[in-house]
Amino acid sequence: MAKIKRTTVIVASAVVALTACAPAGYNGANSSAAEPVAVAAAEPTASVEPDSSASPGAPGASGAPAADQAPPPANVQLTDQLVGKKIARMGKVVVDQEGFILYRFDKDSDDPPSSNCVDKCAQVWPPALTDGNPQLQGVSDDKVGTVTRQDGTRQITIGGWPVYRYIGDKKAGQWKGQGVGGTWFVVDPNGKKNLTCLPTGTPKAVAPPAAGDSGGSSSGGDYTY
Repeated sequence: MAKIKRTTVIVASAVVALTACAPAGYNGANSSAAEPVAVAAAEPTASVEPDSSASPGAPGASGAPAADQAPPPANVQLTDQLVGKKIARMGKVVVDQEGFILYRFDKDSDDPPSSNCVDKCAQVWPPALTDGNPQLQGVSDDKVGTVTRQDGTRQITIGGWPVYRYIGDKKAGQWKGQGVGGTWFVVDPNGKKNLTCLPTGTPKAVAPPAAGDSGGSSSGGDYTY
């Protein structure tokens, strides 16, 4: 197993938002409304290709959990694979084994790595949890590590940044979470923000799922993440 190396991420300046990159049906004039993220996302129309610039097939952070690390709950899906890809309009992204795009949160930290998305936040942005053995393709193993969450589970980090799914993405390849709250962004294979494709406003997150509901409500909640 390669030794995990964490490097400080230097965030590039945001590029000018392109109308073609906003979620389909999104109206920038209504950027103050709570509704935008519920609409259909801009979806890649071209085939995706692994990013050949990183090492394919390398194992991720592995090894037996430390004494203070709890195994993920039995009903929680682990992230078994990280794949760096280039997709239409968005460019370089990282997806999990089901093809869902992963995100990073500005209120987290990469040095030292820490996650500040818990409780309702983690219901909307499920952390990418691991048992220590994610398979990598197009993501360099020296960029991948783990951070112990408050509940003792281990969350995958890329470039030191904890990564997450978004329940507003209903199928693989969507990126409805891009720019949500001005703090959530698609992560690239180096752990940096992918700012290639931004909405024209600041969309809000979907609401946390109700009991027995696996998805989020289309209306924004009264939370600030």
